[in-house]
Amino acid sequence: MQIDLTNVDAMATGCAFLGCGGGGDVIAVQAAKYALETHGPVPVLQLSDLSDDALVLPCADMGAPTIFFEKVANGDEGRLLVEEMSRIYGRPVAALMPAEIGGSNGLTPIVWAARLGLPLVDADGIGRAYPELNMIALELNGVSISPGILADERGNVVTVRSIDGPWMERIARSVAVEFGGAAAFAGYPLTAAGAREAAVIGSISRAIDIGEALSGLEGDRVAGLCRHLGAGEVIRGKIVEIEGQVDGGFVVGSATIEGSGADAGRTVRLEYQNEFLVAFENGRPLVMVPDIISLLDANSGDPIATERMRYGLRVALVGLSAPPIWLTEKGIALGGPRAFGYGFDYAGMMVGA
Repeated sequence: MQIDLTNVDAMATGCAFLGCGGGGDVIAVQAAKYALETHGPVPVLQLSDLSDDALVLPCADMGAPTIFFEKVANGDEGRLLVEEMSRIYGRPVAALMPAEIGGSNGLTPIVWAARLGLPLVDADGIGRAYPELNMIALELNGVSISPGILADERGNVVTVRSIDGPWMERIARSVAVEFGGAAAFAGYPLTAAGAREAAVIGSISRAIDIGEALSGLEGDRVAGLCRHLGAGEVIRGKIVEIEGQVDGGFVVGSATIEGSGADAGRTVRLEYQNEFLVAFENGRPLVMVPDIISLLDANSGDPIATERMRYGLRVALVGLSAPPIWLTEKGIALGGPRAFGYGFDYAGMMVGA
């Protein structure tokens, strides 16, 4: 399997869906296309293709998604991350892995892999997108986040050794703010054998499948995609209010959707912190983290990122059950509603699937 110009658009669509509105805008697909045109296709390996002790490097961008529209990467950040991690471990990095498949963070590793001549592995650290570094399945499975490495487009490199994931999040977030609000990040380094046990397997394949499925649909594309994925529709209507601001390296806010058609008379409030967190109707949560919440264009079915929401946009809100690791007791504690300050427990989706 490989990522090339024939499937990278499909992957971008799938990454946008799994990004839950965040993970960075998939406009990054343009950088991925340029890298593929310039350096050729990127091989995608199964973890079983690598030797047990092969060094796999999870990597991503971090920062408020809106920052990346103005703070443009130069593509060399990945080299800085790989060189520093290789120096620390005294051996080469064998493959890159998206730390999260959602949004641009599923695509940026393509740029770095193409430029470095490295493969990707068909896995990621989350199976969706989350706003904080330590909200990752690798953390749940006992992988150390340290050393964590940050780099920027100027060539600055910072290596952080923290006592745990939450401390890495605090320190790295402050570094990203000093870098101008965003940074390239690599952490949770592990062997291929460790990744087979700790990572979410098949994430790249899944993203491509979602994109290809959507592109092949006719008629009601939202309903067709929901059938393909086993997802449930929350509401269809238009966005009538948006609130948002950058706070502490995150974009936080809400969007209000006024129902139309079969959903006329309904109003849903969708809250987010980079990613969509909870959708409320009359104060009652209908769908919530860790389940995948995606906002789609009601006509095309294309996913819409938080920073691209606009008043009057016709949308469909859908929910999809989270990867199994996030539905465990530890997964819900790390990535469920209470992790974001909500005063209620995860209760699954209150919509049909």
